[in-house]
Amino acid sequence: MSTPFQPFPTASDKKELEEGLVLAPKWDRDGLVPAVAIDATTREPLMLAYMNAESLRMTLDKGEAVYWSRSRREIWHKGATSGQVQRIVEIRTDCDQDALILYVEQAGGGCCHTGRSTCFYRRVEGAGDGGDDGLVFRDEA
Repeated sequence: MSTPFQPFPTASDKKELEEGLVLAPKWDRDGLVPAVAIDATTREPLMLAYMNAESLRMTLDKGEAVYWSRSRREIWHKGATSGQVQRIVEIRTDCDQDALILYVEQAGGGCCHTGRSTCFYRRVEGAGDGGDDGLVFRDEA
């Protein structure tokens, strides 16, 4: 028998939200919070996804990343079908709890659906140098 879903509390004020010790995510109007997965060893960014309250609770319970698929509108246990499981090492929230960082151990050879180790495989050129905007592929190790 599964445990019923337990929602997260809402912070009573700004001080509690920013300085308190209770996880009280500040969901957007769609009930989501962005979550950036970062390789726990290399500190390289892997991917950006979104979590709702249920997927965040499942992540905490399983110790593996579970996201909300905005395109499919369903819970998405990362790696359940691909083998690209993300084991949680640490989760951090920002000052106002409206974004998460997941430090993960990435299994399955990568995380991107393109077959790459990261979804951030292109660098933006021209940022800050006044040149033309464009993308450049990063070298993959």
